[in-house]
Amino acid sequence: MVDRAAEEPGWAALESAFAALGRVLLLLDAEFRVVRATATLDSWVCPGACHKIVGRPIDDLVGARLFAADEALRVSLEHGEREEGRRAFVQCENGTARLASVTAAPVPAEASTWASGARYLLVLRPAEEDELILEGALAAQGLVARAPAMLKIVRFIESLHRSDATVLVTGESGTGKEVVARAIHASSPRRAGPFVAVNCGALPGDLLESELFGHVRGAFTGAVRDRVGRFEAARGGVVFLDEIGDMPAVLQVKLLRVLQARTFERVGESTTRAIDARVIAATNVDLKEAIANGRFREDLYYRLRVVPIHVPPLREREEDIEPLARHLLSRIAAREGRAVRLSPDVLVALKSYSWPGNVRELENAIEYAVAICQRQTLQLEDLPPEIAVALGGEEHPAHLEEPADDDDAARVRAALETHHWHHARAAAELGISRTTLWRKMRALGLT
Repeated sequence: MVDRAAEEPGWAALESAFAALGRVLLLLDAEFRVVRATATLDSWVCPGACHKIVGRPIDDLVGARLFAADEALRVSLEHGEREEGRRAFVQCENGTARLASVTAAPVPAEASTWASGARYLLVLRPAEEDELILEGALAAQGLVARAPAMLKIVRFIESLHRSDATVLVTGESGTGKEVVARAIHASSPRRAGPFVAVNCGALPGDLLESELFGHVRGAFTGAVRDRVGRFEAARGGVVFLDEIGDMPAVLQVKLLRVLQARTFERVGESTTRAIDARVIAATNVDLKEAIANGRFREDLYYRLRVVPIHVPPLREREEDIEPLARHLLSRIAAREGRAVRLSPDVLVALKSYSWPGNVRELENAIEYAVAICQRQTLQLEDLPPEIAVALGGEEHPAHLEEPADDDDAARVRAALETHHWHHARAAAELGISRTTLWRKMRALGLT
């Protein structure tokens, strides 16, 4: 293979510059196929990636969403405009993806021979460390992700942007299944339509049937007027069937028929109506176990599970805790007209807790802390007592005065001074957590 970089000093200089910055430069032709790529891509994807991608559509590297024929980025480039701040998932060799910030622009007319045959240039910047890494419709729905498992879900949601398939979202209570459902809707062809949610476990079967499909006047006692059901109200949009695992068995049969025929009838009426709504269902129930126990229909399960998405619990995605906490704090504090931030010790505590209630419990903890805190920075004593107790197995720090002898005080002070009062390093030397170190410092007056 001819070393074109060696023959073209301009390109070699570009490669060196982009490598030093940790960036990837790609040149695309008029059909959005890759003409050239800098060697930094090899460290992102796999050895030799910068050569393997040449001649292939850019979609093969960053997915189809950004460069679809009618997407804003492609249209802007074709009109000679520059685009910045877009996000893309770079496909890696091991099946994972790396989030990148994208800048794209037409190749300048004065470009040298290294840009021969190229119409557009693309610069990719690592975006894993950004504070809140999602933008646009997904961020608007509150979908925050930094952990690999959640980034994979985000990338998968983006790949569904042209799909109308039925989706089943599973996961523990409080993991954010409805947030995922709303994000799917926000990036779908039906995003202009309504998102209509119904909790299938909150109503008995007869009322739930009326809630879903509507009823006509006189259909049952108390039906004094016609009522539109959720499927009809969601025309052009999405019906979100939350807690589908708790749906009564008799209604499971009717829902299966509706999903198969794409039609329904209001309760007490014989007129058949067509469904014009996508179905997204969610449950924290193990449906396979429910099927084995005869509590859920297997045929309905497979009708719902066309596209399955499992949301992992918060304890399995520690990387998401900090951006989620900041996102929730910003929203909760803004609601009260306050500007509040998280102290480093609070962040350590939040990351150390197991969060059995998942994101919902994190949100409640942040809301509690904002209500308690009278300052501009949340401290450990502002957190709910059960979080501090779970971390240290002791009382809440605000109520704690630990006895300490002179030797203990000397050890703590020596470790702090050795590490220039860097709490994490001092705690590591002492063999204790940062939270425990903080409590000892408080008791010893070492602030």
